Amino acid sequence: MNTPARADHRSAHADTFVRDHLPAAPLQPDLLLGMPSLRFPARLNCAWELLEGSGTLDRSPRTALLSPHGVRWTYRELTVKVARIFHVLTEDMGLVPGNRVLLHGANTPMLAAIWLAVVRAGGVVVAAAPTVRADRLGEVIDKARVTHALCEWGLRPELESSGRTPRTLSYGDPHADASLERAMLGKPDWSLPVDTAATDPCLIAFTAGTMDTPKATVHSHRDVMAACRSFPEHVLKATADDRFIGSPSLADTYGLGGLLLFPLHLGASTVLLDTSSPRQLARSIGEFGATVCFSGPARYQAICADTTPYDLSTLRECVSSGEPLEHETRRRWKQRTGNSLIDGLSSTELLHVFVSMRGEEAWRRPGAIGRPVPGYLVAVIDGSGRPLPHGEVGALAVKGPTGCRYLDDERQRDAVRSGWTFTGDACWADEDGYLYHHSRTAAPLSGPGLPRDSHAG
Repeated sequence: MNTPARADHRSAHADTFVRDHLPAAPLQPDLLLGMPSLRFPARLNCAWELLEGSGTLDRSPRTALLSPHGVRWTYRELTVKVARIFHVLTEDMGLVPGNRVLLHGANTPMLAAIWLAVVRAGGVVVAAAPTVRADRLGEVIDKARVTHALCEWGLRPELESSGRTPRTLSYGDPHADASLERAMLGKPDWSLPVDTAATDPCLIAFTAGTMDTPKATVHSHRDVMAACRSFPEHVLKATADDRFIGSPSLADTYGLGGLLLFPLHLGASTVLLDTSSPRQLARSIGEFGATVCFSGPARYQAICADTTPYDLSTLRECVSSGEPLEHETRRRWKQRTGNSLIDGLSSTELLHVFVSMRGEEAWRRPGAIGRPVPGYLVAVIDGSGRPLPHGEVGALAVKGPTGCRYLDDERQRDAVRSGWTFTGDACWADEDGYLYHHSRTAAPLSGPGLPRDSHAG
């Protein structure tokens, strides 16, 4: 009798540092992958899936990435760039699957191509925004045991000042002798992805760390694709015809999702701005005819306060996250653009937005941040780990297709209890399940948290 083949979950990582330093099994989050769209094969490389594996749309001639500096790459051109960088990484820099690669640069098409190439090669991206200084870069490199670095030429002195010496190649000056662009010349324009397991890590993202030492959060290929099939499909409802734009850094998971992962997943285009000023964002919306914007309340407020007659008429959907969205900001943005802002609660630990609501709902629920994105469950918990009734403030616990995994960090014990991720937010819920943000709270539970089989919603 023939028996069905077992799924192959073996890791492709030759360098097993990240997998070896994940939390112990009892401290791992429970992942909810029951929805058909959230079921993935055992072998999955998200960089391949984002460029070539999704759907039947012929992407090759479509515009993928744009910038204010004249770059306009089609999906075919982006795929060629990614392949050549892949060969530089694996042939010239000695990258093996599982190595950690620091990416240090502003939002540019080249940075996006590098991100995809590292992941396609089985590497683990460790991204740092251009504002990160040498001392913090040193902390990041040490924590993630970074082996390689790809750094913008203008930021190389900062990296060198950190005193760390990963194998480094710079980009952004194609005329320099020792540049990534020079190394790409003559490399093959095609590459098959490394055959990674869906559960293989591909991203280490650091939390902001304003109150304590930053935490390194680990996400897998499956996590990336789960995020792409959650908020953008169920709440944002974007399509391949949309053009994305925004202000957050690709080193931030909110920016990574909104400005790279989601548009590529859909076969849409995205404008990458190398500065995040409200003025450049507003000006570029009109110049590029952007339809979907990802930013935060402060920049939306700044654009509203600027009397310059920017053309914002092409905008269709605008997303806000990162800090509480005040009703006055909603009102002024609606008045200025005709659009209702989509609010969202996101975290580095959960990769992207997990609680949200469309803008039109907000006018009926002043102060609400929304309900769980389809695929996620939430509960409001008291200090002993018991669910609270509607209207009472407690700690927010989340289960879904993504969850918190800190790299080699004792704080995992407070972040995940009984399979639930505790976000550090204090919230309350109304009788219809809409959540309202009360404050940030770092107070750990005194009890064990929710039972694993709880279905709080």
